[in-house]
Amino acid sequence: MDRVLIAGISGAGKTTMAKELERRLGLPRQELDALHHGPGWTKRPEFESDVERFSSRPRWVTEDQYHAFLHDLLWERADTVVWLDLPRRTVMHRVVRRSLAYALSRKELWNGNRERVRDWFDPGHPIRWAWSQHARKRTTTLERVARHPHLTVVRLRTAGDARRWLADVEASA
Repeated sequence: MDRVLIAGISGAGKTTMAKELERRLGLPRQELDALHHGPGWTKRPEFESDVERFSSRPRWVTEDQYHAFLHDLLWERADTVVWLDLPRRTVMHRVVRRSLAYALSRKELWNGNRERVRDWFDPGHPIRWAWSQHARKRTTTLERVARHPHLTVVRLRTAGDARRWLADVEASA
């Protein structure tokens, strides 16, 4: 595992998994949200070129996001996909808890952006996205897996599966 892509819907734990693989395997981690979001939640013009640059390196871990801009670039360059295919109830619990914590703490996320409760009404907000796109994300991920047979795919269906898999990764590292 040298180029690892973490797939899953918002709230599935992609960033947490990427951080754990960074720590356990020493993989350089690149957070796509940090590259994508400019001030005022606008897309940074350098986004695609920044992703092109880091993904051409021999080792990395990142999240599967922004397919509308990146298409299959990361899927083509990855050697492993860790697919967090968690139940909707787990995802919704996580994404609501995370959004509430961000909104209440006013924590700066990327480039001066902060989450606000009023943002939750936006159809693209992670809470609404996770609810409305949960089944569709599973379908599109299956399609991408089929298009990229060179990949090793690790499909984890519960939080317990993810914890056990990470323990195995650490034990074998």
